[in-house]
Amino acid sequence: MKTLEAVVPVYNEEAILPELNRRLVDALGRLPYEWRIIYVDDGSRDRTPDLLADFAAADSRVAVVHLSRNFGQQLAISAGLAATSADAVVLLDGDLQDPPEVVPLLVEKWEDGYDVVYALKRERKEAWPKRVLFNLFYRVLRRLSSVDIPADAGNFSLMDRSVVDMVNKMPERDRYVSGLRAYVGGRQTGVEFERAARYAGQPRQSPLKLMRMATDALFAFSELPLRLATFMGFLVSGVAFLVLVSVLYQKLVSGAAILGWASTMTSILFLGGIQLIAVGVIGEYIGRIYNEAKGRPAWVVGRYRNLSGAATDAARPLHDERDSV
Repeated sequence: MKTLEAVVPVYNEEAILPELNRRLVDALGRLPYEWRIIYVDDGSRDRTPDLLADFAAADSRVAVVHLSRNFGQQLAISAGLAATSADAVVLLDGDLQDPPEVVPLLVEKWEDGYDVVYALKRERKEAWPKRVLFNLFYRVLRRLSSVDIPADAGNFSLMDRSVVDMVNKMPERDRYVSGLRAYVGGRQTGVEFERAARYAGQPRQSPLKLMRMATDALFAFSELPLRLATFMGFLVSGVAFLVLVSVLYQKLVSGAAILGWASTMTSILFLGGIQLIAVGVIGEYIGRIYNEAKGRPAWVVGRYRNLSGAATDAARPLHDERDSV
């Protein structure tokens, strides 16, 4: 019998977890597979760890990866993927904006032979500024990326075992899982769905965290910022050369007065701004190289529940009682 696992990263979701678990168990229970849910607790500070422990104690098909602190959504997803072993793995967010009832549609496409089935957001029930920014992000990223990353396709997806294994082998620490999924290639297709409003509470991804994810995605999958800095350098040099020709013409041919300090200051400030932008872009890439060079673990697992065979040498839990509840 084929096996299916669902990876769900959660952070301070005590108000949502009971309903999420009920609906997810119901959706997976309708499928003719052996299945398991792997929750990844990303250092929650509310009752989320306790609720997950209760779920795991009540049902052996519910497993939990407790991270030692908050590492961020993308690394939490990666930690969950590293703990999987099923023939196919579903990723979905823990706020019920990704309806568990859509999972059978993803599985149906997988059965048709696709390696990756991503869920495409047909409509988002969020405030219009957030909708506009997300739409802009997806389209800018797709335009600038060296990899064909589908627009409006976030974490919600199904990946075949072969794709999961390839994603797990990718060593980078500044991860954008949707981009890594697209990088692997293979047969990929999308299924449209209507993204629901958040079931309860406020979004856990702050604007700052979303901005961080956007920059990680852009700098991980595009060299265009570096090329843009080079282009701006050539452009400014060309403008400076034309200004020099104009000044020499005024001085030597027309006899007109040379422009004063205002034009000089404007030029200095303009050049200084371009230089700072270029340095900032280069710094983003160097910072990421530095993070990779340090060789630290991308995440640290505090404890596993119902995952006694999940730990690898790179992801040993801090606690020995991996299956304790």
